Amino acid sequence: MSFTGVHQHSIDAKGRTSLPARFRELLSAQGGDKLIVTTHILSDCLVAFTPAGWEALTAAVARLPMFDETTMHLTRTFIAPAQEVPVDKLGRVLIPPTLREYAGLVEEVTWAGVVARIEIWSPPRWAEMNRVAQKPETKAKVVQKLASLMI
Repeated sequence: MSFTGVHQHSIDAKGRTSLPARFRELLSAQGGDKLIVTTHILSDCLVAFTPAGWEALTAAVARLPMFDETTMHLTRTFIAPAQEVPVDKLGRVLIPPTLREYAGLVEEVTWAGVVARIEIWSPPRWAEMNRVAQKPETKAKVVQKLASLMI
């Protein structure tokens, strides 16, 4: 199972937003009722993992050398900000204030399924990322990456 699709939802002043129904189904099928949400290192958005996905990732990070400078930056900027976000009975999640601020989430949220993860964007930042993705040089890199995956 993989998360795919792009969905728009509102977010209220308290930070509550609806997890898209398809994502709730996939999360539930994996026995989960919460997401682990953290900052995305390379983009001004958030990234959400299933509990199992997060456990696998953090187990791999725990095997890295603790006093390596890159490992320290990884743990401080990606692991440390992570927060557990329960999904309530109405399918809503509460995005904590520090994470909302990082991603610029105000009135609307764009949920993007990206295989084993979910990205959470402000709509203007999502639109800008798509503009960059449509540039010829970016498209060429994407096509090359996709071609390397094809049989």
